[in-house]
Amino acid sequence: MKICIFGASSNEIDEKYILAVEKLGEELAQKGHTLVFGAGCNGLMGAAARGFKRMGGKIIGIIPEFFREEMVEVIYTECDELIYTETMAQRKAKMEDMADAFLVAPGGMGTFEEFFEALTLKQLARHNKPMAIFNIDGYYDKLEDFMQYSIDQGFMTSECKKLYICEKDAKKIAQYLEEDKAIAHELKDLKRG
Repeated sequence: MKICIFGASSNEIDEKYILAVEKLGEELAQKGHTLVFGAGCNGLMGAAARGFKRMGGKIIGIIPEFFREEMVEVIYTECDELIYTETMAQRKAKMEDMADAFLVAPGGMGTFEEFFEALTLKQLARHNKPMAIFNIDGYYDKLEDFMQYSIDQGFMTSECKKLYICEKDAKKIAQYLEEDKAIAHELKDLKRG
């Protein structure tokens, strides 16, 4: 299974996040999965790649050409396959197309945007791939509160919460991604308008 991992690109985060994502990368690689990611060497992108590499997992990095030209971030050079795109939108589309599942590690704006785009596409029945949030040390607790608030206020249906899991246990995440029993839904089931 090709698992797309979204997550922070900065090393200026607590080491607990880096260690947890490295360990999860190791576990997923041991199970024979392939990493699809944004090709960054630092932060949680780098942690995922190092974990996969340590256990012999295949790594596919996808990054816009201007990241290399303008040295936006350090590129993980030990990818088995490194794909360059022209734009960020093409990068994201390529990751989404290649992925069989999505895993969201802690991150900032870019990670939030990637998660919500993949989630929206699932809500709109454009894909039915398993999606999991790795809620290390409660990082995504407030997001989960906000999602529930949005449901309570009528901006989202409660069924949308079934489109992904938010879990702190790495083993449960791996199991969910492998065994996800996708909910059959059509666009009208989860989108009002």
